[in-house]
Amino acid sequence: MQFRFSWKFFVLTVLLFITEVLIAVYVHDSFIRPYFGDFLVVILLYCFVSTFLQAPVKPLAIGVLLFAYLIETLQYFNLVKHLGLQHSRLANIVIGNHFEWTDILAYTLGVLFILLLDKLRPAPVSQVQ
Repeated sequence: MQFRFSWKFFVLTVLLFITEVLIAVYVHDSFIRPYFGDFLVVILLYCFVSTFLQAPVKPLAIGVLLFAYLIETLQYFNLVKHLGLQHSRLANIVIGNHFEWTDILAYTLGVLFILLLDKLRPAPVSQVQ
């Protein structure tokens, strides 16, 4: 694991962030916003961390997944309310305020997608025999 800056992951992070904001602001349906947004958010987090940290895909993806599970667990225990931030729109957006098993599923599928992309990625030229 080493610190570095990756323009590729930075651009992906910005594009995913813009996509998430557009979904949050303009999409008010029963699939894209609640499920696809959660699927994308773990990919966004993975890309964000990968912008600054070079690490093996699997441990980093699992770390992002565990972080997403932690946030969802904090929602289950109403952390925003216990912190007295239930009227803060930012706290409700960042931490959330409603536990859903489908969010857990969406996060898991998002990380599985990251792992699948890693498996499908061509091997670097130095590893090709």
